[in-house]
Amino acid sequence: MKKADQFIQAKLQERQEAGNYRQLKPETGLMDFCSNDYLGFARSAKLRDAIDQELADRPTVLNGSTGSRLLAGNTDYAEKLEAEIAGVHGYEAGLIYNSGYDTNLGLFSSLPQKGDTIITDELVHASIIDGCRLSHAERFRFKHNDINSLEDKLQRAKGNIYIAIESIYSMDGDVAPLIAIAAIAEKYKAHLIVDEAHATGVFGYGLVHQLGLQGKVFAQVVTFGKALGCHGAIVLGSNLLRDYLINFSRSFIYTTAAPFHQLASVKMAYRLLQQNDMHARLLHHHINYFKANFTNKYYRLIPSDSSIQCIIMGSNDKAKALAGLLQSGGFDVRPILSPTVAAGSERVRICIHSYNTELEIAGLLAIINTFTA
Repeated sequence: MKKADQFIQAKLQERQEAGNYRQLKPETGLMDFCSNDYLGFARSAKLRDAIDQELADRPTVLNGSTGSRLLAGNTDYAEKLEAEIAGVHGYEAGLIYNSGYDTNLGLFSSLPQKGDTIITDELVHASIIDGCRLSHAERFRFKHNDINSLEDKLQRAKGNIYIAIESIYSMDGDVAPLIAIAAIAEKYKAHLIVDEAHATGVFGYGLVHQLGLQGKVFAQVVTFGKALGCHGAIVLGSNLLRDYLINFSRSFIYTTAAPFHQLASVKMAYRLLQQNDMHARLLHHHINYFKANFTNKYYRLIPSDSSIQCIIMGSNDKAKALAGLLQSGGFDVRPILSPTVAAGSERVRICIHSYNTELEIAGLLAIINTFTA
């Protein structure tokens, strides 16, 4: 066996022994309490019809983009869409990337320089962490949503200072104290960057928009693959930031641009989001129903008003046991195990959607509320 194969085998064995060996799973056919399709846009016939019509109206568009946007892959359609999305969110400009991961990787790897400081919440997404690692800046982490811990790090920061947070955290579902963080960023002349992946659509155009904080946010990341039901992401900010990223962000420069179908899907998803808030109102009704009827005395919910509702189980075995019981009952729910989350905070992560019914949620809770293992 080759040395590389020996290394691979040993690492996989470590993961298996830790009880956190991952495998790709086929579609389950179970009731969806797992996906990020919070508003049901990914399965929306209305959205599909609108996309089809947008394609039919432009019969000469290519199947692929044919190259990076700095070569053959740029279009007026893409630039107008970026401007439209930026305007909706209250920013000067935007730049579309092929995924949320690419967006954070390109933003954080290119913007902070040697001598600068990036301060991240300890629970930020892996894409932000990886982007920071590729930069030459120093990185500090502050305790989750802890303003005092953030200020302590700010007092030690040098150079241009960037604070990176999520408005809704993907593994806890809780909300960042955006107003307080924006105020302390302003106090220390730091540049605030907010990832709104799990807030956009669930809370209108995101919590930054709801709170009117655009003037205090240096850059905002919006992804299209969650509540909007599409794919890709955008960095929102100033025209100056957009020009900088076009010239220095490697995950933008050195990749084939998104094809027309992807851009049309995003455009039509924003149209659907603008038409009414019925999907979001129904979603929040279901979230409140789930929380009000959770009565398990042995395990606790992390406080959250978002689609993401997490039950702390305290061990990998217990998390897998409850998730397995729910799956056997017809509910697609997944355990989140250590080391993905810290030991002792292993959980069952439940995603509530606008298309879930009260009857489905009641059936889910009937299993959860009687679980005592």
